[in-house]
Amino acid sequence: MRKESRTPRAVWLSIVLMAMSCVGLAGLSLYAISIYETMAQAPAFAWVAAALGLFVMALGTGLLLHAIRQMQRSSDARQRSEEEFHLLVAGVTDYAIYMLDPGGRVTTWNAGAERIKGYSAAEIVGQHFSLFFTPEDRAAGVPVRALETAAREGRYEAEAERVRKDGTRFWANVVLNPLRDPAGRLRGYAKVTRDISERVRRQLALEQTQAALAQSQKMEGLGQLTGGIAHDFNNLLTVIRGSIDMVERRLRAGDKDITRFIEAARRGADRAANLTKSLLAFARRQPLEPKPLEPNRLVAGMAELLRRTLGEGISIETVLAGGLWWVAADPNQLENAILNVAINARDAMPGGGKLTIETSNSHLDEAYENEGVTPGQYVLIAVSDNGGGMSAAVLSKVFEPFYTTKAEGTGLGLSQVYGFVKQSNGHVKIYSEPGTGTTVKIYLPRLEAPAAAEIARTARAVPKGSKQETILVVEDDEDVRGFAIDILAELGYRVLGAADARSALAGLEKEPAVDLLFTDVVLPDGVNGRQLANEVLRLRPEIKVLFTTGYARNAIVHHGRLDPGVELIVKPYTQPDLARRIRKVLDSA
Repeated sequence: MRKESRTPRAVWLSIVLMAMSCVGLAGLSLYAISIYETMAQAPAFAWVAAALGLFVMALGTGLLLHAIRQMQRSSDARQRSEEEFHLLVAGVTDYAIYMLDPGGRVTTWNAGAERIKGYSAAEIVGQHFSLFFTPEDRAAGVPVRALETAAREGRYEAEAERVRKDGTRFWANVVLNPLRDPAGRLRGYAKVTRDISERVRRQLALEQTQAALAQSQKMEGLGQLTGGIAHDFNNLLTVIRGSIDMVERRLRAGDKDITRFIEAARRGADRAANLTKSLLAFARRQPLEPKPLEPNRLVAGMAELLRRTLGEGISIETVLAGGLWWVAADPNQLENAILNVAINARDAMPGGGKLTIETSNSHLDEAYENEGVTPGQYVLIAVSDNGGGMSAAVLSKVFEPFYTTKAEGTGLGLSQVYGFVKQSNGHVKIYSEPGTGTTVKIYLPRLEAPAAAEIARTARAVPKGSKQETILVVEDDEDVRGFAIDILAELGYRVLGAADARSALAGLEKEPAVDLLFTDVVLPDGVNGRQLANEVLRLRPEIKVLFTTGYARNAIVHHGRLDPGVELIVKPYTQPDLARRIRKVLDSA
């Protein structure tokens, strides 16, 4: 740029010098002729002036020739640069580089564009660049928005599908820049397109490989889970079936001493029920019945239970915060969670030690979001021990089902705690190092408007029914249906049975005096218990409904909680449990 700016000045200077020389020589000649008859008669100074004029003229001529040569060199260099640039653009085959006019029509085309797009320059120059977009993008106005964005923001970039001349699609990275003149007027656009199909294919292949690896790890975990379930259930079934066989043989032999075998079978059944509850808790599929409760009252009420469970070698200290917020949680499951953590703490202190349970109000901020926690106010229940602590390797697996470091542990205690807390929209965190003990922190969301009600768990007598109260039992499993009918009949109720929704509705038409529908949630033939109950209530709004299930995913449980107004008893249930729940539902308003 500097040479180009100097060249015009040199040209004008040389012209001025030459003009001045010519004028000077002409003036000198006229002056000499006017005084002398010829120039030869002029004195020496005139000759000196003439020679000086000739020198100035020669200097101007030299400068002019130099300026012309400089201009020619600059023009040649510019021409070579433009040719080299055109060669560069034309020689690039990995990128489509071309220009558009302000309206989006193609004005230039390089070899890379021809290779990537499939069009020759003769075919595409003058065509609108929207030809390269998919029909869906054209219909959505993407080409117009691309030009508008580039003109407004100075750049448009995107990764999307584009279309070749033969109709095939490819993934492209496109960059669009506006071209403006010195006055700022839009003269067109520079467009660069790169084919990234191979990169997209590699990324897709990587994602598929990662998904396959995740699936493999999931199946490995599932195998471990099912293996643990099979092991524990086989042990339980051995006890139950062996006890039943012993009862049968003794009864045949006339031996009435069968109480201990019946108790062994009952214990096995109770352990099996607890195992399934633990699995459902881990899977966050147990139906919870959250109630407003005061954590301090619940923890204080567990003191005697904890002392009996942990033994005399463990001292227990509770540090309960004043003004503690209320929470909404299933009280029975929260007690079980605290008890499970306390038992793990006891096992970590075989020689005795100290267990501390603390409560406090807490706030979890955005830093916990990457752990799946909603920022907000929580009630903290922290259980600490001064046992041996855990290594990082053990700590990373403590919530896995059937993972245990104890010789006779089931490995389900902490996984059940994790499942319950997560299902209650809370958070659980373990802090531990070898030799420093362990702290398990359970965070439960604050309940803003607690109900003024207390939780009563006093033992009550088994309530009876009467023949004037009729219950319709709907259960597809024949043995379970027979068991429920026998229990309810023994309690004094009049009982009807049905195996599915269709037979239940048919029976309801024939029997006008049904007071309560007791139905399983999962029923055959595509109609579940909730749908059956809705139809029954449409026909007979006065009938009360009690659901039962061993596993309810979506019919009556959403986000881990019972739907409002739903009454549920979870399988397996005992006669006292069923009697109290039936009575409660029948007596409700």
